[in-house]
Amino acid sequence: MNRLRLEIICWSCLLIAMAVSTEAASVWKLPTAEMVYEDLEKCRQESQEEDAATLRCLVKKMGLWTDESGYNARRIAKIFAGHNQMEELMLVVEHCNRMEQDTSHLDDWAFLAYRCATSGQFGHWVKDFMSQKEVER
Repeated sequence: MNRLRLEIICWSCLLIAMAVSTEAASVWKLPTAEMVYEDLEKCRQESQEEDAATLRCLVKKMGLWTDESGYNARRIAKIFAGHNQMEELMLVVEHCNRMEQDTSHLDDWAFLAYRCATSGQFGHWVKDFMSQKEVER
């Protein structure tokens, strides 16, 4: 009887956790270049202009990073879906995320994984995305 109660409690907790994470995931919205620039300014101030800390702050604010698992490759791919290479981009982000994973130095992990992922074509897409705001100015 106690074992059954324990199983019911465990399954209930699991379902609640799934519901919460599903709700949180559904709230995420694609960022605009303007939103990125606003968050970037806040992060620069918070991190005292230190590059790795600024980057990690920014991608956390954008919902693209967690300290537990690093970059969210699916969300990043959604931002650049117009390039019709979502699967390839997800593979690159996941590879770089794993290769640079260092939970004891989170800022460095975020920075090095970003540098790895943006060393190729994806880097050009990021520059194009960010230049959208500059054109609006």
